[in-house]
Amino acid sequence: MSKIFKAASVLSLAFSTAAALAVTDVSFALEATDDTPETEIVVDPDMLESADESAPVIFGEQQEVVSTIPEDVIEADRLANEQQAAAAEYNNVNASSLRQLVDQQSIEGSLSKEMQCLAGTVYFESKGETLPGQLAVARVVMARAASSRFPDSLCGVVYQRKQFSFIRNGKMPRIDKGHRHWRNAVAIAKIAVNDGWKSPVEGALFFHARYVSPGWRLKRMATIDNHIFYR
Repeated sequence: MSKIFKAASVLSLAFSTAAALAVTDVSFALEATDDTPETEIVVDPDMLESADESAPVIFGEQQEVVSTIPEDVIEADRLANEQQAAAAEYNNVNASSLRQLVDQQSIEGSLSKEMQCLAGTVYFESKGETLPGQLAVARVVMARAASSRFPDSLCGVVYQRKQFSFIRNGKMPRIDKGHRHWRNAVAIAKIAVNDGWKSPVEGALFFHARYVSPGWRLKRMATIDNHIFYR
């Protein structure tokens, strides 16, 4: 009988010791969450296969990822947005004449740098011409930007050295933006960019005033107002 009692006492002592150790482990774990240094993070490579490869994967301390978008990309995106907005307007526009289409254009809000270059060229080169003459000038600028022979942006074409006489010392003169000529120039620029109205000089890359004779050996396309256009 005494042996059984002793065995029971030993088992009871063992269970008590185990319980005490378990409580001690829990207490240590709780304290470790506050004071124990961070351990290394281990990630299963298989878990990353389905992740977005373009997203940065950061281990340990969080890092700041900074991306700088080039200015020309921002301008190109802004021009594309303007084109989309104007194109959406054309879906609801039915114009029987270029004059009517010009009057339907909105000139509210700021223009992108590219659109300012195009509208400025229309303004200085042809503000005294008819609307078809102004559109022809705009289409020449656009055709040059699309040609491998010239810079690939509207501003690049306009500011190319010795191409447009109104550009002096690499600058465009001040524009009277309250004048109706500027409103017409902006409207024509929007129509040209969105192919809203066809011009008889589509594809022309050059033009000059009728009172000069440069002797170009180029294909003559048409004469509109005071300008002769060539391809």
